[in-house]
Amino acid sequence: MAQFPSVFVSHGSPMILLGDTPARDFLEGFGRELGRPKAILIASAHFESRAPVLSADAAPAMIYDFGGFPRPLFEMQYLAPGAPDLAQHAARMLGDAGISAQPVTNRGFDHGTWVPLKLMYPDADIPVVQMSVQTQLSASHHIAMGRALQPLRDEGVLIIGSGSLTHNLYELRREGGDMPPPEWVSGFADWTHEVLAEGREGDLADWAELAPFARQNHPSAEHFLPLPFAYGAGGAGAKGRRVHTSCEYGVLMMDAYVFG
Repeated sequence: MAQFPSVFVSHGSPMILLGDTPARDFLEGFGRELGRPKAILIASAHFESRAPVLSADAAPAMIYDFGGFPRPLFEMQYLAPGAPDLAQHAARMLGDAGISAQPVTNRGFDHGTWVPLKLMYPDADIPVVQMSVQTQLSASHHIAMGRALQPLRDEGVLIIGSGSLTHNLYELRREGGDMPPPEWVSGFADWTHEVLAEGREGDLADWAELAPFARQNHPSAEHFLPLPFAYGAGGAGAKGRRVHTSCEYGVLMMDAYVFG
C-alpha cells in the first residue's frame, strides 16, 4: 500500500467554492496529484476542544458554521462516509503516546473539512474522520499529536491539517483581488516557509514568540495549529515543501505544504 504524505491546506473563506481563484484551482487539482487514499483524517481549525476528540459517526452530518454568505453555500452537501474504526484506532494511538483522546459521535463536518475536501475529492466517497485542535495548548502538543498518528500514513490514510497560513479577519480587504499582501502578512508567510523548508521544529514550536507579526496574523491560534499537526505527521526530521501560495482578500495567505 502506498504511503501518503501529510499535508496542510489553507481552506480560506467558504466563498472559495463559488469563486474563481488560484487557491480554488490548486485544491481542485491537489487531490488528483495526491491520489486516492484509503481514508482521510483531517484536523480542522473549526473543531476546538479541551482535549483531542475524533468524529466517529458512520454518516456525519453537515455543519454550516458561518453566516452572511449566499444561499447556495448552505445547500451544499459533502456526504462522505465516516470511519468509526479509524477514529477508535487513532484515539488508541494517541493514548499510547500519552495523549488522552476520545472518539465522539453527533459531530458533523464543519467547513474546515468539507470546503477543501469538496474541491480535492468531490465524489465524497472516501471515509473521513475529523479531529479537533486545542487552542489552549501549544504547537508542540500538536506536533506530538501528528507524530503519534504518523504510522497511519503507512496504512493508506491521508493526514490533513486544515487551517489558514494567515487569519486576521479584522483586516480583510473585500476588494483585495490581486493586491499584494502587506509586509506584516508576507513577512510572516516568508518566515514560516523558511522554517518549514529547513525543518526547524523548535522554531515552529515557538512560532508565537519567534515569527514576525505572529499575533497580528493570528489573533487566535486555531487556524495555525493544524500546520504543526501536519508537520508532526510528516515524521521526525520532516521538511515542508510548499505546493501552493496565493493571497485572498488582501491578507489571507492560502499556502499549502506537503510533508514526508
